[in-house]
Amino acid sequence: MLGFIIGAVSGAVQFFLLLKFTGSITGGKFGKKTVLFAVTQFLFPFAVLLLCAFVLTDELLLVVGGMAAVLIGSAVVKFIITSRTAKK
Repeated sequence: MLGFIIGAVSGAVQFFLLLKFTGSITGGKFGKKTVLFAVTQFLFPFAVLLLCAFVLTDELLLVVGGMAAVLIGSAVVKFIITSRTAKK
């Protein structure tokens, strides 16, 4: 259960970083912050999974499942909210 919670939290952080990165790219702002968001968003899941591979060996699959579930769920919710506000 701890693995799923860690995965869910890290998936939410990763979605936030991805949201900031895509927001700055589509807004036309390309600077040091944008590169930092890109690098952090890319390396964050590797760091979490590597740390969990050594610490929570038995729950690594739950970490991956939590990350994937939150990323997909957050993307679907963001799409629904964006599409509803675009229709109005």
